[in-house]
Amino acid sequence: MMAMSSALYVLILAGGSGERFWPLSRKSRPKQLLSLFGEETLLEATLRRLDGLVPSKNILILTNADQEAGVRKLAKSLPAENIVAEPAKRDTAAAIALGVGWVAARDAQATMIVLPADHLIKDVAGFQKTLRTAAAAARQSGELVTIGIPPTWACPGFGYIEMGSLFAVGEAKDGPPVHEVTRFREKPNAELAEQFLRQGNFRWNAGMFIWTIPAILTSLRRYATELAAFVSRIHAGEDFGKLLANVFPTLPKISIDYAIMEKAGRVLVVESAFDWDDVGSWTALAKYLPDHGQGNVGNTELTALEADNNLVFSTPKRRIALLGVSDLIIVETEDSLLVCNRHEAEKIKHLVAKVPPSLQ
Repeated sequence: MMAMSSALYVLILAGGSGERFWPLSRKSRPKQLLSLFGEETLLEATLRRLDGLVPSKNILILTNADQEAGVRKLAKSLPAENIVAEPAKRDTAAAIALGVGWVAARDAQATMIVLPADHLIKDVAGFQKTLRTAAAAARQSGELVTIGIPPTWACPGFGYIEMGSLFAVGEAKDGPPVHEVTRFREKPNAELAEQFLRQGNFRWNAGMFIWTIPAILTSLRRYATELAAFVSRIHAGEDFGKLLANVFPTLPKISIDYAIMEKAGRVLVVESAFDWDDVGSWTALAKYLPDHGQGNVGNTELTALEADNNLVFSTPKRRIALLGVSDLIIVETEDSLLVCNRHEAEKIKHLVAKVPPSLQ
């Protein structure tokens, strides 16, 4: 039996449609390419969090043609061939299969981490400690591992992980707790989310995964044979460019949760030892913007009279004056202005479809 490698590889998923933060975001500039929290983009922050954990040569970023140029500009520390643009959107299972093949061709016994590019995480030390524990659990158990975020409120917009019995990790005794997954739960209604919160053994599913290459290959062969065949062809050394152009667009369009995670016999979950926020909309960004009083927040100077609970974001950084208005989202860029009732923020993606293509 071949010894398990201690090498770590990371696949960063950096796609997206650029709709939720319109007009600041565009197809070519989705959330992870925006500077929402200072000068650094979310993608740059994701790469910085990996410093000292994974060498740059072991990091693969998977993006799409619209965003490839922007990603390359921000990820100059990576070898050029480590940034790959999907020729078609096939959801996370196909994207991850591509990453598995890419890693397997380099080290068939390695441990692989899958991360989204657009999450807000400030505690780098806690993040790395959690991933080291997850990697140790993956190597020790031979199982698929995910990260669970302790919920801070009964959010109906996230998937949940129900935790079962504890799993002892030998080589990471000082790390965060590891549990067996009882089951994955889809996005609940508000009442069920409250129940999950009360029970105490539910965690948010943040879409982070850790496994050894042998473990994920076993699951792919068992539950997703078409994806497994694609991985095998990459692993075998077939022309990567041709496989990407000709085979990838034909792969099943399915999430990794449906394709693998919810079917796997035993999955482990590591409780995160770090802060986390998906920051999925303008309204979610509100708590990170400077407070100007009366519930008004903004990244620029505000003057308000009889105005409350408004969110303002301006890239020209002009002074914005608010008079007699409430519950608005106002976003100003050089070429567009959004004025939206903050309770209708989820519909911004429908609005984007109606603006001229040059502004999408």
